[in-house]
Amino acid sequence: MTPSPTPHFELGIASFGDFTPDPATGAQVSPQQRMKDLLEEIELADQVGLDVFALGEHHRPDYLISSPATVLAAAATLTKNVRLSSAVTVLSTDDPVRVFQQFATLDLISGGRAEIMAGRGSFSESFPLFMGDAPIDYDGLFRERLDLLLTLREHTHVTWKGQTRPSLHGEGVYPRPLQDPLPVWLAIGGTPNSARRAGTLGLPLALAIIGGLPEQFRGLIDLYRASGQAAGFGPDRLKVSINSHGLIADDSRVAADTMFPVHKAVFEKLGQERGWRNAVTRDAFERDRSLRGAYFTGDPQEVADKILYQHEVFGHDRFTLQNGGGTLPHAVVMRSIELLGTQVAPVVRAEIARRTGAAE
Repeated sequence: MTPSPTPHFELGIASFGDFTPDPATGAQVSPQQRMKDLLEEIELADQVGLDVFALGEHHRPDYLISSPATVLAAAATLTKNVRLSSAVTVLSTDDPVRVFQQFATLDLISGGRAEIMAGRGSFSESFPLFMGDAPIDYDGLFRERLDLLLTLREHTHVTWKGQTRPSLHGEGVYPRPLQDPLPVWLAIGGTPNSARRAGTLGLPLALAIIGGLPEQFRGLIDLYRASGQAAGFGPDRLKVSINSHGLIADDSRVAADTMFPVHKAVFEKLGQERGWRNAVTRDAFERDRSLRGAYFTGDPQEVADKILYQHEVFGHDRFTLQNGGGTLPHAVVMRSIELLGTQVAPVVRAEIARRTGAAE
């Protein structure tokens, strides 16, 4: 499939507000300090010219952010240009009316920089919190709530009927955002039906690649673009974002040595929860940070080369880096953000502009 034109390739940061102890010492900052650090990281991303900072929603002790819109609203007062997105909003267990109101409010505070990245989430903790223990049709629930969210951004007064929340009978939903329409991305893992849904709806697609060979996901993106084109949407609507773990440092070996223990601790904990049997080894980590692997861990040139390699595969429009995949020292994360904005971004944007014939 023909990739979308890329007049300006976007780069940014994604974070879950990781809140885990140092795997070697067990030391951990306070929640207040971690939030302060996170806001400083968003402020720096803005200062070094990155395009987007996206925050995930979780309801676990190892992640600090359960309300992305709240943190993003605080960040809006500290920043001028960076777009402020969720990554993701777990739409299945939230009320689309409240989601729309929160992000419309964020859009007004930020001067038109808000985005919603809607997804089903990678954890299940929000379901017993908000949905109880009744049997759930997960796909049907998400599909219905996405339909309402998209209806809300198109109409101030909404008439809508579904199965999972009370109907609306022409009530007005306020405030209205500055952007029209308020951007909504659809975040997916590796499910073809989700890629097809995003294309059919003409929504930009956010794809997380956190392991394996990234080119294995090319078929999903082709399916997304084919579905969108069949539904009558042009390339300007069918944007693709790739999110991956990594860490940028001045020295490649330092980046790898710093990230690996944190990565190993987090993924082995998740493995115990989910019944994964494979241990996280340094050899596998090194393969994943090679040019064809999933992790963007290295010096600025290595990371730039890898983004450009994946652009040849996917023709995507945005890349977001999730530093470490666990809690790293604040100074390390700040340096990674600085290098992404000042050394990686200029190289990547110039080369992609050359490839696509776009003027930077």
